[in-house]
Amino acid sequence: MQLNFHRSGKGAPLVILHGLFGTLENWGAQIKQLSEHFDVIAVDLRNHGRSPHDSRMDYTAMVDDVIELMNRLGLEKINLMGHSMGGKAAMQLAMDHPDKVERLIVVDIAPVEYPPHHNDVFAGLKSINLSQLKSRREADDILSQHVNSEATRAFLLKNLYRNEDRHFAWRMNLPALEQQYGQIAAAPEGTPYGGPVLFIKGGESGYIQAEHQQAILSRFPAANFKIIAGAGHLPHVEKPSAFTRLVEKFLRPDN
Repeated sequence: MQLNFHRSGKGAPLVILHGLFGTLENWGAQIKQLSEHFDVIAVDLRNHGRSPHDSRMDYTAMVDDVIELMNRLGLEKINLMGHSMGGKAAMQLAMDHPDKVERLIVVDIAPVEYPPHHNDVFAGLKSINLSQLKSRREADDILSQHVNSEATRAFLLKNLYRNEDRHFAWRMNLPALEQQYGQIAAAPEGTPYGGPVLFIKGGESGYIQAEHQQAILSRFPAANFKIIAGAGHLPHVEKPSAFTRLVEKFLRPDN
């Protein structure tokens, strides 16, 4: 599968992977700032954004997609950063192909299997009848019956667009994401990756907990941890300046 991507900047390559329901556009602030020092390649993962749709949605497939992109761009070794689902894909790639990863950044996710916690999101998205939808405001009103957070709804509705026929459609492959949710929730597994790793946690997020430390260190023995106070599950969106400072310091330790 040939993934859609956005490339900008010069320097050491940095590949960025978004989370579930996200797109590369979620990384706008980081792309702009990090491209001053890095060759930034922000990716739409399969079944997301402008990348192709497929019935398969597991981490082996996602890793294969990114490796295909690296080969297409002639990238032998990269810095790699992923958030949430993209963080799991990044972890899997580092364990499967340690020779291809210089440094790894994992944003607000642990290498564990999480219990289902997106049922309201799926219910809300499926309740929007795209064939009869008149406006984005109407979509937000419908989604609000299932998802209370205005910020979360805004994030989800970034997937809504008008197709060539001017009808509303989803960029994401919603049926595949729901059907393959068990694969998305699964823990990445493999040979431990011994390279430098930074886990960034939103201080108010519950995705990385103390009980996850053993799962992390058994797979990533050189892991370091940073917490961004006042941020939830989207620290790169909620606290972009603090987030980017941590990333730059980790990726450019001699500067």
